[in-house]
Amino acid sequence: MSEKSTEALEREGDIAADYLEALLDIADLDGDIDMDVEGDRAVVSITGGNLEHLVGQRGATLDALQELTRLAITRETGERSRLMLDVGGHRAQRRVELTEIGTKAAADAKSTGQSVKLKPMNPFERKIVHDAVAAAGAISSSEGEEPNRRVVVTAE
Repeated sequence: MSEKSTEALEREGDIAADYLEALLDIADLDGDIDMDVEGDRAVVSITGGNLEHLVGQRGATLDALQELTRLAITRETGERSRLMLDVGGHRAQRRVELTEIGTKAAADAKSTGQSVKLKPMNPFERKIVHDAVAAAGAISSSEGEEPNRRVVVTAE
């Protein structure tokens, strides 16, 4: 898979921003849209106002909105997008929480010698936990089938 240029990622962000602005207008919602490029993906954030309903239970609405935005980008560019969408800082806050969960699970696995099975998570959440577990010096793997796939942490 070839890496996209910064210009291509910025274009994805512009397409996403236009798409999301139209959706916010249709829904009569206020929100500011910020765009950035982090690593190999465009990142778009919607901030301001009362946006909790755009996140939904356990981020389900946010995940759906992100997928629709990715489809809009693909329709426009002809290429698959890895755009990351955040609403009201939900993903940023969730990243902090998941890092803490992964770090604690690694410590628990190391101190008890027992594997630690975490609650089911989506791929975004599992990736953050895997990274935190590795940083804490433990080993993790995923088991199960979506939507019940979970991280299992073991000591080295």
